[in-house]
Parts: sequence; structure tokens; C-alpha cells
Amino acid sequence: MVDTSQIQEHMPVIGSDGGHVGTVDHLDGQRIKLTRTDPDAQGIHHFIHIDSIDTVEGGEVRLNRTAAQAKDEWGTAA
Repeated sequence: MVDTSQIQEHMPVIGSDGGHVGTVDHLDGQRIKLTRTDPDAQGIHHFIHIDSIDTVEGGEVRLNRTAAQAKDEWGTAA
């Protein structure tokens, strides 16, 4: 399991393929809330479940799925 205490604001979130998914706003329970100001967010907060995280290192959050898969799965703030 990933040490979520290492996740910090403004860290880039990267898919397993190296593609950009978003930017961390903050942790929200068992999810990462992404900033809505990120170009890929289209003005909407999105969420990534922490089960999608592979590693947190080098100042970024790396996922265990591609950027496209992560974007297909992300939840939105209501």
C-alpha cells in the first residue's frame, strides 16, 4: 500500500504510460482530488481512488493504469 502522507498539493499525477492525468489539489478520504484548473480537468474537480496509485516518488504520483484509463475511471465532484 502506498504511503499517502507523501502526497502533496500541486504534485503532478502521471499514468503508467507517462501521460499527464492531472494535478493534486488534496486528499479527500480514500481519493485524490485533482485541481480543476489543470488543463486536462476542463474546469471540473476530478477524483482518483488511492487504489490507482502505484508509487509516490520524484515529486509526482504515478498510477498503475494509463492516463486514458485513469481519465475513463475518474469521478467528478457534484
